[in-house]
Amino acid sequence: MDNLTHSLAGAVLGQLGLKKKTGLGMATLIIAANIPDIDAFATLLGGFQHLALRRGFTHGPIAMLVLPLMLTGIMIWFDGWQTRGNKRPSDRLPVHKGWLLALAYIGTLSHPALDWLNSYGVRLLEPFSSQWYYGDTIFIIDIWIWAALIAGVWISRRREKKGRADWQRPAWISFAAICAYIIANGLITGKAEKDTELAVEYRTGSRPEQVVANPVPVTFWRRDMIWQLVGPSGYQYGEGKFDLFRSEPVQWNGELIENNVPPETIAKVRENDSDVDAFLFWSRMPILQQMESTGDDTDIIVDFSDMRFRDPLVADRFSLQARLPGYSDDQQIETETEIGEE
Repeated sequence: MDNLTHSLAGAVLGQLGLKKKTGLGMATLIIAANIPDIDAFATLLGGFQHLALRRGFTHGPIAMLVLPLMLTGIMIWFDGWQTRGNKRPSDRLPVHKGWLLALAYIGTLSHPALDWLNSYGVRLLEPFSSQWYYGDTIFIIDIWIWAALIAGVWISRRREKKGRADWQRPAWISFAAICAYIIANGLITGKAEKDTELAVEYRTGSRPEQVVANPVPVTFWRRDMIWQLVGPSGYQYGEGKFDLFRSEPVQWNGELIENNVPPETIAKVRENDSDVDAFLFWSRMPILQQMESTGDDTDIIVDFSDMRFRDPLVADRFSLQARLPGYSDDQQIETETEIGEE
């Protein structure tokens, strides 16, 4: 999920009453809810290496154990530094080390739990396993979750400032509403995938190997459906639309897209191009299209993209081209990666 959602989730947890357990409680929850995203530095590497690094080690079990300990140490140091410099707010609660550590764990664990909900994926067991996990339940930026979180925090804070005894109630209502919303979206995704599987099998005579319900912005009752079939020469992909309120919920959209790149070509490109290797490690439904270059040269150009991210608004961030110069079997293969769509 986006970092605003993570921050607001930490704030709602604080307004449930957890922030009153210790000094720096609210700050700890908000920072902890974002801290696994320290892997964002990977975007500075350029190319597509960040796809293989993001949502991995810092979202896995070792990080879930170590990051809260590190954050707790930093917060205790910060409180002591302010005290020694006479900068500590007089109305701040005393720091309770045990509760501070507990809040750091609660906030940190909320992060991969939310990240799992979308279709981008998260490696929950890294470094013990590089398996990607996908919830396919919530779009990465969900305005309805934003609205519930903002309302819960804002109303709760207003009541707290007025000294009302029920100041925690709006946060609890917000928390319960979001949990119900997530469960409802999970059920919608389950129905979308089941209905699509049956529709594809009825139309093609083959049961799809994989069906993905991609959540969409705002209209949470809809899904962009994509599926994977095994064709005569490799994987084929189809796409369509699901709408919970249509009498015929699954709408087929266009023809099948077929990968036309021989396995040996993929192996050569992947071996010699680290960006391609990173992309294929991350990709869930890779589309591989081979094109002979024009002119007198004999280069082969391979387009790499992912069925989940074919929207023109984001496609250039999740697609690349690899060029194989003309070669014979006994020559060294060299590749040159071109990022995005030129």
